[in-house]
Amino acid sequence: MSAQPAPRAPGPDALAPPLLARAYRRMALIRAFEERLHVENTTGDVPGFVHLYAGQEAIAVGVCEHLGDSDYLGSTHRGHGHCIAKGCDVVAMMCEIFGRAPGLCGGKGGSMHIADLSKGMLGANAIVGGAAPLAIGAALTHKTKGSGGVAVAFTGDGGSNQGMVFEAMNMAVVLALPVLFVFENNGYGEGTGADYAVGSRSIAERAAGFGMPSVQVDGTDFFAVHAAAGEAVARARAGLGPSAIEAKALRWYGHYEGDPMNYRAPDEVARARAERDPLALFRARVAGRVPADELAGIDAQALAEVDAAVRTARAAPFPEPTALERDVYVAY
Repeated sequence: MSAQPAPRAPGPDALAPPLLARAYRRMALIRAFEERLHVENTTGDVPGFVHLYAGQEAIAVGVCEHLGDSDYLGSTHRGHGHCIAKGCDVVAMMCEIFGRAPGLCGGKGGSMHIADLSKGMLGANAIVGGAAPLAIGAALTHKTKGSGGVAVAFTGDGGSNQGMVFEAMNMAVVLALPVLFVFENNGYGEGTGADYAVGSRSIAERAAGFGMPSVQVDGTDFFAVHAAAGEAVARARAGLGPSAIEAKALRWYGHYEGDPMNYRAPDEVARARAERDPLALFRARVAGRVPADELAGIDAQALAEVDAAVRTARAAPFPEPTALERDVYVAY
């Protein structure tokens, strides 16, 4: 099986204005969250590493608009956008990133390990490619129970080279599991260019080699991602097995906060911000469908919501020392 042409994106006319506004609200919230963390991280008050998702907002939201709380999602080390798109509480997320007790994981997981099972969020994952085997387990649960649910595994271009990802894709095909593999090709696996590290030059073609429908889409175009994900999720819910999407969108920040990014062209990020901003592209596409003042109001609301989340997180207590002994082992 070879990679297929991406389905034609139906565009904004196919979605009702309230749905367009909801999608933009989630993208704007991701952007505001990440831009603020870029500032907050410089204060030294955020423990651990932080990997920002800005520039890739249309991918997470384009996929997650098709998912509900009972659908499972496995994330990456760059997981804030996935969490917000899946509906995780922004205040509890910020508390978690600041290492505070009200955080989604009690302040003990931090940026790279945010999870919220009530939203089907299996967690951000510091293991490169680690979401894929988790997602097929979740998908097998859905299939065994006949729930009609699906699982999604987000993986980067670097993670696409991992052997466990290959094994997961093969098992998903063999067992016809309701799972979607989303490969976010943001140009670099840490500092190594995808054009060098991905031998086939196409992650979508490689995924198709396992025997599943696979497409490559513009990851800065919400409508392209939304169309491809809609087709893949519908296929999974119908019992027709797994699919894969390679979504291409440059990340705007370094691999981690503090990365000097010496591997990038001097004007690369500036060009991406000016020409391929997912939010700006969305606003241009929905002109006439969603009023400009409504979109501006959403931007302002997102900034206010993130500002309030930071204030709450800074004022929140750290976990008690006794919390160190909790949540270490699962009790059956």
